[in-house]
Amino acid sequence: MPGFSARPPALPTILLDDAVVRITRWDFEPGAATGHHVHGLGYVVVPMTDCHFLIEDAAGERRVTSKAGEVYRREAGVEHNVVNGGDAPMSFIEIEYK
Repeated sequence: MPGFSARPPALPTILLDDAVVRITRWDFEPGAATGHHVHGLGYVVVPMTDCHFLIEDAAGERRVTSKAGEVYRREAGVEHNVVNGGDAPMSFIEIEYK
């Protein structure tokens, strides 16, 4: 069934959306996922907790661990599904620049 996922959804909370940036807090229970998406804007991620990412993309699956406060940036066009691959809740702030 297209669009169906047995995983619980990650929960986005828009903190700010103006002419310059969109800032979203993402909260994930263990196993929660964003769903497949393409980033239309470049972005910065600021992990608020240690994050045990399971990244699903065209190349397959890979696990990435980011410590709380370990900032990284990506260009527009990234296409993936982000899953909490750990056994504890995780959260990060995503800052998209317009």
